[in-house]
Amino acid sequence: MKILVCISSVPDTTSKINFTDDLKAFNPTGVQFIINPNDEFCLTKAILLKEQLGATITLVNVGTAETEPILRKAYAIGADEIIRINAQPTDALFVATQLAQVVREGGYDLIICGKESIDYNGGMVGGYLSALVNLPFINKCIALNINGNAVTAEREIDGGKETVTATLPLVIGGQKGLTQEKDLRIPNMRNLMAARTKAITILPPTESAQHSTIVGFEKLPPKQPVKMIDANDLDTLASVISKLAN
Repeated sequence: MKILVCISSVPDTTSKINFTDDLKAFNPTGVQFIINPNDEFCLTKAILLKEQLGATITLVNVGTAETEPILRKAYAIGADEIIRINAQPTDALFVATQLAQVVREGGYDLIICGKESIDYNGGMVGGYLSALVNLPFINKCIALNINGNAVTAEREIDGGKETVTATLPLVIGGQKGLTQEKDLRIPNMRNLMAARTKAITILPPTESAQHSTIVGFEKLPPKQPVKMIDANDLDTLASVISKLAN
C-alpha cells in the first residue's frame, strides 16, 4: 500500500500572532511553527496502517524552504519519503492543484490530509483534491478500517456519526478520533538524526491561477477584565446582572 500524507506547517497556538502591510499580511517573525495537529493525527493513522498492513508513507507539502524543519520532524515520526512542492500557498484550490499532480503521478492507494489547518480553518483542500483527481472523499473521518481494497469509515456529523463504505484509492480528511492523542508518536533520537540528512524531493509548482485573495485580517478585541464578586455580596451581584440584562 502506498500512502500519501499531506502536511501543513502552522503557527503554534501559543504564539503571538501579528500582521503587517496594513493588516493584509501575516507576520511570521518570532512565531513558532508546528505540524498541523489534524495532519499529525493523519500521519499517526498512516503509521498504524503501515504497522498493521505494510505500507510506504510519503509526506507532501506545498510550501517554501521554511517548512522543511516541520517536514523533517514529521519524517522522524515515521514516514519513508518527503516531497515539497516549492510554492507559497495562496489559496485552497492552488494547494489542491499542486497536490493533485503528485497524486496522479504517484499511484497512491490512500491520500490522507487533515480536515483543515488550524491557521486558516478553510477545510477545502481535501474536497478540491478529490474532485481534481476524481477519487471518493470522506471528510471529518474519525475511524478507518481497510480490508483489501474495501474501506469502512466513520465520520463526524452534527449530533452524531455516520458510517460509510468506499474502495481504494480514496482521499480522507482526518481529525482527532482517527487516532487519539495517546497514540501520537514522539520521534526517537535515531530518527531525528536520520531526518537531518534525509533527501527531500523538491518539485516545481504546477501552473495555477489564484482564485481568491486575502484582503485583510482582523484581530480579536482584547478580553475585558474579570470583576470578582464576593459570594455573599448579593446586592452587587444583583446590580451586575441588571446591567447585563439591560
